[in-house]
Amino acid sequence: MLVIETKRRSFSIEAGMAQALTYMLVNPNQSRPTYGLVSNGGFSIFVKAVQDKIVQYQFSNDFSLYNQKNNELFDVLRILKKISQLFLTNL
Repeated sequence: MLVIETKRRSFSIEAGMAQALTYMLVNPNQSRPTYGLVSNGGFSIFVKAVQDKIVQYQFSNDFSLYNQKNNELFDVLRILKKISQLFLTNL
């Protein structure tokens, strides 16, 4: 399952994090990881939740569209493509 939570640019990424994590916890197939993307349009972060006896979260670095050296939009799209491939191979 992939959860995508977006907020307005005026909000920080953290504003959508709690909502995304809540959605991720209701994954009907708890034997498989749940992936999330939280974005405010300018900044994005990926989350992975694995539910066992306790829930464990992993957070990616944040990705910025405003990085002067490298617009990281393509990195976000590459990761989304990789997640979609994980889903397709597990069907």
